[in-house]
Amino acid sequence: MPRRANRWRLRGPGGLLAADGTAGYRAWRAARGLIRIVLYRMFRVRATGQERLRANGPLIYASVHRSHLDGPLVGSLTHHQVRYLGKEELFHPKPLGWFMRSIGTFPVRRGEADLDAMRAALQLLRDGAAMLVFPEGTRQPSDDIGPIFDGTAWLAAKSGAPVLPVGVAGTREAMPSGAKFPKRTQVAIVVGEPLAPPSGPDGGRARRPDMTAWTATLRDALEDCQRSARALANEPGRGRTPMRDLVP
Repeated sequence: MPRRANRWRLRGPGGLLAADGTAGYRAWRAARGLIRIVLYRMFRVRATGQERLRANGPLIYASVHRSHLDGPLVGSLTHHQVRYLGKEELFHPKPLGWFMRSIGTFPVRRGEADLDAMRAALQLLRDGAAMLVFPEGTRQPSDDIGPIFDGTAWLAAKSGAPVLPVGVAGTREAMPSGAKFPKRTQVAIVVGEPLAPPSGPDGGRARRPDMTAWTATLRDALEDCQRSARALANEPGRGRTPMRDLVP
């Protein structure tokens, strides 16, 4: 009996060796530190609006998606442990799955409506988490904003979490689809003004037309952020944002 209790403390939910325990927390801190030390310098990351990430409570980072680099770079801008939706294939084998969960990722099945993942995301937001989502769903081949799905609107409406639109320029050139290794280039990240979650005309529960209209507003905000990010990436004679300013 004592052995079983000890094993539970080590490996059960919140246990020392669990993804949400001490070992998982240290894995996340190590991964975030490595990204800041290596990738931020490699890509000479410039950023504006990052002070908006200091907000506490539930918060949704709605980022454009151009590369596998987007999630790590945007998520490491903040001291919060940001939660992510990740494709299910990233969680195999089991050691990789443990690491992915440690850094805040939880699995979603691509190509279908994964209601379990959406419910899990909603519960995390209701518990006060910060979450990174890609409203375009998949990586896009240019700076043009792709079709925006209503999942972000649904999460914001159900959780009451504000949404921060995020533009990212340079990651597609650094690591395009199919590339195995990144190449050095200039990356810029622009965090826009927060959007209040969708609501009905009278401030009540948002219905489908309200969410559709809100999604169009999010698309416009992403377009603005992406244009600003591209201009910032192309701005000559400017070095990367100092680390003390980059990470709020």
